[in-house]
Amino acid sequence: MTRRIAQVAKKVGVSEATVSRVLNGRPGVAAATRQSVLTALDVLGYERPTQLRGERARLVGLVLPELQNPIFPAFAEVIGGTLAQQGLTPVLCTQTKGGVSEADYIELLLQQQVSGVVFAGGLYAQADASHDHYKVLAERQIPVVLINAAIETLGFNAVSCDDGVALEQAWRHLASLGHERIGLILGPEGHMPSRRKLAMARAVAAAAGSELPEERVVRGMFSLEGGQAAASRLLDNGVTGIICASDPLALGAVRAARRRGLDVPGRISVVGYDDSAFMNCAEPPLTTVRQPIEAMGRAAVELLTLQIGGRTVPPGELLFEPELVVRGSTAQAPRGL
Repeated sequence: MTRRIAQVAKKVGVSEATVSRVLNGRPGVAAATRQSVLTALDVLGYERPTQLRGERARLVGLVLPELQNPIFPAFAEVIGGTLAQQGLTPVLCTQTKGGVSEADYIELLLQQQVSGVVFAGGLYAQADASHDHYKVLAERQIPVVLINAAIETLGFNAVSCDDGVALEQAWRHLASLGHERIGLILGPEGHMPSRRKLAMARAVAAAAGSELPEERVVRGMFSLEGGQAAASRLLDNGVTGIICASDPLALGAVRAARRRGLDVPGRISVVGYDDSAFMNCAEPPLTTVRQPIEAMGRAAVELLTLQIGGRTVPPGELLFEPELVVRGSTAQAPRGL
């Protein structure tokens, strides 16, 4: 107990006597200080005293699949800052290979009596993954908001960038530059945002009186290495333009072209997705489709806080419009090839 009090006092910046008064329910402590002490207990993983467990903590889980892709720290910054403005404390949960799983994080968050959970990328977007931990959240009536496309059966609110519009913008941009052999690098088969992008690509091709050959659709892991491997297959099939489902995939595609001695954008044009940090500093600067991260993050927090406040929010998906950002990785299709 003494060690616990000392750790909480240090984290909050108050005396151990103040922490003791809060834990014992004694008067003489400001409401804000009392809440800070209780939040510190939650963050440090200590159980609240029985008499203080009546309501959920002012904690919100923010579950991310990784931090290597710059889009996820960007979402975390917006969502975390907006939660703090609402008097809520974000608890960042990042998965690592061989580390704590998404389901494990949910169990830990439930133990801390979180007020809600925001997922920005996760198993909810993968049709063939286990979704049991989402069902637990629903059964316990924990407010949840998902960022970007999810499988349809979960019944949570979602805030998404319109994947179909994003693909259409990228495709029409390449087509306007004269590219006819356009390839796609997407996520795994069951990845819902990738499914939406593929459906739109087929529709756009059909509207132009052609088909999208299967060999021009390659799936890979969302990483630079995954993009490089996938792009190599597309280059073998003679594409001149490549549309990628993320910026790291696009950077991998640029690397694959260069290692074959192919100039980007002179011989191969590449379009990314997200407009994550430093894409304007790449060489060449990356043409990409921008997600409106700020607006999406704020909308996700608004949906969550409405639920936390007891408001009934019908489940549904808010779709945000993407924006094509043209930079130096796309150019006129090469002639005579």
